[in-house]
Amino acid sequence: MITLPPLGFGAAPIGNLYAPVEEEDALAAVAAAWDAGVRYFDTSPHYGLGLSERRLGAALATRPRNSYVVSTKVGRVLEPVSGDGDDLANGFAVPATHRRVWDFGADGVRRSLESSLDRLGLDRVDLALLHDVDLNPSQRDRAASEGLAALADLRDQGVVRAIGVGLNHWEMAEWFVRETVIDAVILAGRYTLLEQSAVASFLPLCEERGVAVVAAGVFNSGLLARPEVPDDATYDYAAAPPELIARARRIAAVCGRHGVSLPQAAIQFPSRHPAVVSVLVGARSAEEVRVNAEYAASPVPAGLWEDLRSEGLL
Repeated sequence: MITLPPLGFGAAPIGNLYAPVEEEDALAAVAAAWDAGVRYFDTSPHYGLGLSERRLGAALATRPRNSYVVSTKVGRVLEPVSGDGDDLANGFAVPATHRRVWDFGADGVRRSLESSLDRLGLDRVDLALLHDVDLNPSQRDRAASEGLAALADLRDQGVVRAIGVGLNHWEMAEWFVRETVIDAVILAGRYTLLEQSAVASFLPLCEERGVAVVAAGVFNSGLLARPEVPDDATYDYAAAPPELIARARRIAAVCGRHGVSLPQAAIQFPSRHPAVVSVLVGARSAEEVRVNAEYAASPVPAGLWEDLRSEGLL
């Protein structure tokens, strides 16, 4: 099992996720993460058509390479295109200079990782993951055979230290853990304070197989991100349904009785499971990083989890 720091920096926001982030603010966010003791950084070519990787690489350029861990992803090859327009249809406020081409084949995986290394300014990454196969399930078998074989070969060459998948649905992740040999899974949004659908079979299987689990999307894309749950909160990058808003508010009320904020509990909850080795939290500013680091470090009384269970909220 790969060893990962307990708290990681999710670099999608500095790829201009939904809204522009100034270059200096992006670099300051990574610097603040470093100052807070964060030594794990996750990115992808998908995030801002490579902008996240370029900014992360620039921010880490002066740091000793052996002092931090980087994960990136494969499965979408970026191909240059001409013309105007932006990438907001894919969630990123960047010019549409490239198009994403799904490719989980061996050649596509190698080309994708080579381009990522160029953007990052690195000669290796610590963890390389097949990205979002669950969004293109017809490619699952090819990803499991050709894609993972290429990543395993790159691992043998020392270009990557560990391989795995980065997905949004535990069912597909569980299939990969059961049917292939991987080192790690980044699972977004399916093992959180709000939703524990992955706990029945997926997490025990990972623990049994020695597969490291990184919990991402721990705020469920915004619903758990603030101490007070607003009426316009988002869940899975869309408007949250009323029943989930009500549930989040019930959780927040229990947290409040213990002097704990909702995002503080949301960051700390996933690591309570022995299969979860790290929690990824995205941020677009130094202030967001500092607040999240404080949430991660502030003690949470055990009685909170007991009360949440007794009220049927865990």
